[in-house]
Parts: sequence; structure tokens; C-alpha cells
Amino acid sequence: MDLDRALDQLADDATAPLDVAELALCLARDEYANLDVEAYLSELTGMAHEAKSYLRGSLEARVFGLCRYLFHEMGFRGNVQDYYDPRNSYLNEVLDRRTGLPITLSLLAMAIGRRAGLLIAGIGLPGHFVAMASANGQQILFDPFHGGRQLTPTDCENLVRQVTGMPFQATPEHLQPVPLRMLLIRLLTNLKGVYLQQEDFVRAARVMERLRQLSPHDAMQRRDLGTSLFHAGQPGRAIDHLSAYLTASPNSPDAEAVRQLLNRAYKRVGRWN
Repeated sequence: MDLDRALDQLADDATAPLDVAELALCLARDEYANLDVEAYLSELTGMAHEAKSYLRGSLEARVFGLCRYLFHEMGFRGNVQDYYDPRNSYLNEVLDRRTGLPITLSLLAMAIGRRAGLLIAGIGLPGHFVAMASANGQQILFDPFHGGRQLTPTDCENLVRQVTGMPFQATPEHLQPVPLRMLLIRLLTNLKGVYLQQEDFVRAARVMERLRQLSPHDAMQRRDLGTSLFHAGQPGRAIDHLSAYLTASPNSPDAEAVRQLLNRAYKRVGRWN
């Protein structure tokens, strides 16, 4: 897969028919340069072949079987001990370590399900990510982060309330599948937040470059990218992004702070000349 071309395609068509697992593995190559994407895709194919024997009967029984295979037989689990470990956001690490975030474990279920003949989509609840299996007009929600337990809309409301502390109504609109582009944006935004929290500005900027490919007209991404590049010791590269943000949002509440950072970037570049 040509990742740059695929991300450009998703920027134009949020539901482009691309393989979510292959996309996630190609994105992981930014961190793991020697990652063998084909080997991991073969591993997923092998797992799906094994999982097929668990996918029998009604949709509810097939979902139960898939979850038994993934979260009991294979031992995948939510990483509650170290939730903000960046490895939780990389599919290769999830496969190697058998642990991850709600979104990466949902992505895993989607990838295995598709290869085993079960349609599974991601559902982006506020503060949490779950999955939904569909067949013949029937839909079943389940939570890969918590062992694949099946969910009702009321369960989703309670889950969001527990995670965010905010009330939430699980209307049909809120339980619609997340387009592939938005799934990747949410995955990368999680990773961006982790790297910013760690003040790892080089990696944060790299993730933001991918976010910009998916959302090329998002001025906030340019502001954040410019800020990270400045703190990563790359003021020359920061200037274009900070300037672009001010051009797009000259009256934003943070415009003066961005102007000050831009002036600092110009001064640092000036010292090199």
C-alpha cells in the first residue's frame, strides 16, 4: 500500500474501501521503520482462519464466538495498567503484546471479523470506542476493551458516564459506524495527545503530519504542528505552519500567543544566518 496515496484518498472520500488493518500497520511504520506489514497481515489472516470455527449460529452466537477467540483463547485485553503507553496505539504492538486501547482492540476485531466473514464496524462513543457487528438487519454492540462484553444502548450511556462524567444519550445517530477516515483521525489524535503529554515533540509532529494529510484544511492542526516543530528544535519548518494558522484564523483567541511564538521562530532562524 502507498500510504500517502491512501491517506489522500481518504481525505477526499472518508469511506474509501481500504483495509483498516493495512492502513494501521503502514502508519506504524513511521515509528517502526523495519515493520513487516505483510507478515502481520498474514498473521491476521491466520487468526481469522482459526476464528471461523467459533463463528457459527446466530449473529449473537457469532459475536460471542469471535470474542471468546480473541479475548479468551488469544488473550487480548485492554491495557488498564498503562493506558497511555504509546504502544497501545500501534497495531503491530497490540498483536505482539496482546493489549491495547479501546480503538485498537476494536480495529483488531474489525480486521479479524472482515477476514472471517463477519461485518464489524467501529462506534466512536465519547471517551470510549466500541464495535458493532451487523447481519441481515440485526446489530450487536460489544466492547473489545472489556473482554468483548455485549452492550445495550443503556450500557453505552452508562459507560460514557463512567468514563467522562458527563450525561450521554445513545441515540441511533450516536451509534452510527465511524467512517474509516474518522477512525484513523481518532487513533492518531490519541497518539498525538500521548506524545504531547510526554513532551516528545518530534514524534508528536510526525503524527500531526499524518493528521494533516487526512484533514488538509484543518487550521488547528497546522497551529499544533507548528508549535511542536518549534519545540522540537525546527523553527524554520514551524514558521510556515504558524503563519498559515494566523492567516486562516487572525482573530482567534490564541492569535496573539501564536504571533509571539512565530516571532520567536523567526528570531531563532535569524541566528543561523
